Amino acid sequence: MTSSFTKNKSVLDWIEDKIDLVKPDKIVWIDGSKEQVEALRAEGCETGEMIKLNQELLPECYLHRTAVNDVARVEGRTFICAPTKDEAGPTNNWMDPDEAYKMLYDIARDSYKGRTMYVIPYSMGPVGSPFSKIGIELTDSIYVVLNMVIMTRTGVKVLEALGDSDDWVRGLHCKCQIDPEKRYICQFPQDNTIISVNSGYGGNVLLGKKCFALRIASYQGKMEGWQAEHMLILGVEDPTGKVRYICAAFPSACGKTNLAMLIPPESYRKKGYKVWTVGDDISWIRKGPDGRLYAINPENGFFGVAPGTNDKSNPNALASTRQGTIFTNVAHDLDTNTVWWEGLDKNPPTNAIDWTGKPWNGKESTEKGANPNSRFTAPAVNCPCISSEFENPDGVPISAIVFGGRRAKLAPLVYQSRDWNHGVFVGSVMASETTAAAAGAVGVVRRDPMAMLPFCGYNMADYWQHWIDIGKTLEKDKAPKIFNVNWFRKDDEGNFMWPGFGDNLRVLEWILKRCEDKVDADETPIGYVPKAEDINLEGIEDKVTIDDLNAMLDVSKDLWKEETDGIEEFYGKFGDRIPKELAAELDTLKNNLK
Repeated sequence: MTSSFTKNKSVLDWIEDKIDLVKPDKIVWIDGSKEQVEALRAEGCETGEMIKLNQELLPECYLHRTAVNDVARVEGRTFICAPTKDEAGPTNNWMDPDEAYKMLYDIARDSYKGRTMYVIPYSMGPVGSPFSKIGIELTDSIYVVLNMVIMTRTGVKVLEALGDSDDWVRGLHCKCQIDPEKRYICQFPQDNTIISVNSGYGGNVLLGKKCFALRIASYQGKMEGWQAEHMLILGVEDPTGKVRYICAAFPSACGKTNLAMLIPPESYRKKGYKVWTVGDDISWIRKGPDGRLYAINPENGFFGVAPGTNDKSNPNALASTRQGTIFTNVAHDLDTNTVWWEGLDKNPPTNAIDWTGKPWNGKESTEKGANPNSRFTAPAVNCPCISSEFENPDGVPISAIVFGGRRAKLAPLVYQSRDWNHGVFVGSVMASETTAAAAGAVGVVRRDPMAMLPFCGYNMADYWQHWIDIGKTLEKDKAPKIFNVNWFRKDDEGNFMWPGFGDNLRVLEWILKRCEDKVDADETPIGYVPKAEDINLEGIEDKVTIDDLNAMLDVSKDLWKEETDGIEEFYGKFGDRIPKELAAELDTLKNNLK
């Protein structure tokens, strides 16, 4: 085929091939113009795919409902199609690439008949940044186009940056019949290819997000010497105006977005502390010319969970949704033509349509108005605390890397690893406790190394080795220090001991002081723990005493001995592929606990 948009042969040949496969009636190239976006929004409203909301209260905002059988990422139907099962590793679903292509092409064949093929050229990261990577997604969904325009940089400028290069990620999305039995999200890391069929839900079809930015990019990073991580990036500005940056990884339901958009406690605000959001979900990290690690957020928007987002829990996230946002699977308030979800406020609409499309009275119904995984796709520029470095093509320098999870008794409020390899060990054994349904039952411990378990595009043991190899290239004084936090420690009555939310800045302050050797710490069998008096409690003395802090910082040898059994069992899945450095760290931990 020929195109006025690009002369790149690899792009045109691939698209030609896919046109032959899916047989669209029409082809539309996404050029990145406001006029085209506006026309697509109008078309989406005509077909019923989009609902235009109250433009005075929510300018340029729209509502969309997915099929009721298609409301979340489907890990059981997500595959890494590497040449061998061993390369995908024991924590990924694997399919032979040749078999996968055949199966997917059979499902996709002729599926665009009567439909339009949208060609979306997009850049993950600022266009032209040395960090950035380019993808092209073919889709038959206006919803996907409008979301990708928010979540990535799209259009002609992307094709200009690509030139005649073959270094781009191929993405094919086909809605097909939204059949859950034939739903597959397949990544082919060796081929820079993603194919998604029979889904219309964002996490499965916005191919720039987890599919590219983590699964494909983690493999690219391994091959090219950089890292793609499931991490937020935030900047802490102190009263002198100095800003230092932290990358942090948490499993879901651990307050990641809240931390990324943290509002400092009043006593800190008065002194002039500010927190800046660079990213809420994904970091691409590489070594800068000065030998330090730098990170960018490859995304251009937030794909956030709506329920629970409100003016108290996360005012910055809520403010981000007030313009140019697509809401998915929330309740539609017919009286005001706005949206509502559980936890937004205490006034559910009485004349509404729920997320399934049924009439809904929020005061009387026992059903939820919004799906628990309902979403907002909001432009990052809307965020009141978006960092001035958000578009910096060179990224921001990272002082600290933070891991975390939900542990009721085990992990202290915060501890620091002894060195880089020990930090990789701490990340590799990350775990969270599920909230058990049975009364009194203890939460089940779920391992989620570096919060990457569902997103690592190759064998996780090789991924840990890659972390260790990166560490070998860093001079000791240039490497970020690595920490672990646990906002969810509980007392004997089962109450959370730490207030969390904005008060987490008190812990980040200690972390940054440690990065500059400004404060001492106590050595324990698991790493360095703060002296209680070094965590600033000004303004919360009535909630947290020094005794409480000491209890939160306590390291129980008995509990950690039990934990080493769980770690050993988890490592056992990877056989002799476990990096020798991590096996040595486990031995050190066991000896320290004797």
